[in-house]
Amino acid sequence: MVEHHPVHNSEVYLLGIPSRPSIPPPSPPSPLLPTPSEQSESIEELCLDDDELCAPGAEPAHQWNEKFVDGAVHVLSTEATALRRIAHLYETDTVARTGFTAAITAITTQIRARGKLVIIGVGKSGHISKKLVATFNSLGVHATFLHPTEALHGDLGKIGPLDVVLFITFSGKTGELLSLLPHIAPDLPTLILTSHRDPLECKIIQQRPGMILLPAPIHESETSSFGVSAPTTSTTVALAIGDALAIVASQELHPSVSSVFARNHPGGAIGASFDKIPSVRDHMVPFHDITSIEEDFDIVRAVDILRAGYISPSGWVRVGNFLASPSRIRKLETAKLASPLSDVLELVVEKAKWVSIPADTPISQAISLLGGWTAAATITTTILAVTVKDKFVGVLEVGQLLA
Repeated sequence: MVEHHPVHNSEVYLLGIPSRPSIPPPSPPSPLLPTPSEQSESIEELCLDDDELCAPGAEPAHQWNEKFVDGAVHVLSTEATALRRIAHLYETDTVARTGFTAAITAITTQIRARGKLVIIGVGKSGHISKKLVATFNSLGVHATFLHPTEALHGDLGKIGPLDVVLFITFSGKTGELLSLLPHIAPDLPTLILTSHRDPLECKIIQQRPGMILLPAPIHESETSSFGVSAPTTSTTVALAIGDALAIVASQELHPSVSSVFARNHPGGAIGASFDKIPSVRDHMVPFHDITSIEEDFDIVRAVDILRAGYISPSGWVRVGNFLASPSRIRKLETAKLASPLSDVLELVVEKAKWVSIPADTPISQAISLLGGWTAAATITTTILAVTVKDKFVGVLEVGQLLA
């Protein structure tokens, strides 16, 4: 049996009224918007971030990525650790200390003999080599870069008989260097900057046992540090040791490294930072450029001085505590060539008669200090002994200042 229930709805039916089209009621009037002059408050900026960041005076959200920065700090810390370790190695390790001493001696000896430093490397080590060449040259240590492959195709002519060669290779077994090695004269001083601390473990040294070893190890492999073997820590360490060679060698070669650097770097911001006032140091002849006669004063003849002055790079000659300047040698009379030096004392000046002057003394001030001496005819050949911290580092004649 089906039950019937009344149907309920909300419609209202009007009976007996004609039908009309359905028209929606009008919309309520829109409120009037205030004119700009009537606006009293600005619309508040909506903040969807944390409530604390939206508070008045809150700092803006950080603009860095923690992952990126952490990665950078890890690289920097790793390379800094490698540098601390290598500094400690050269403070304590006999092989490293002996190798560095021998390397400086070889470089300075060949440079003084008018040779140069030839740096050889390939790949990233090649780029490090080029940077070091620029540093050595700026510090007055003549250097050049040689690519090992190009060397086998003609550039081997860059290496002269008075040069010193520096190989840079982390592995110590780079094929290009091994191929080049037999073509480098065995009597030429040769250095190698490599990761090995024991020369017996380095393949290149095994082929040339007389090489000077400059150890450049890293405390952990780059793969362990960064997950990739890209040269990073190793090149940083190699560059640091190369910089140490450049600085120490230049200090050994030049009484004033800063003046040499200023002379070699006149441009850019670095050049602009130097004082351009010429000093006595700029015109002196370094002591290491003076040819020395290693014989007793009593047996040296005037002609010996003349001959030594001719082959001397500077024209100056030293015999014990006596100096002969180029101008004095030029005045030597032919009739006195065979005379013993003791009979031609006007040719030399004894150390007791040298006039000491600090290296950084400006030229104008040096002339003023000489005062009335400039009126004397013999003043031009007076020898000025240039000093740094009371140590003689070079010489020049008063006439050079007056000129």
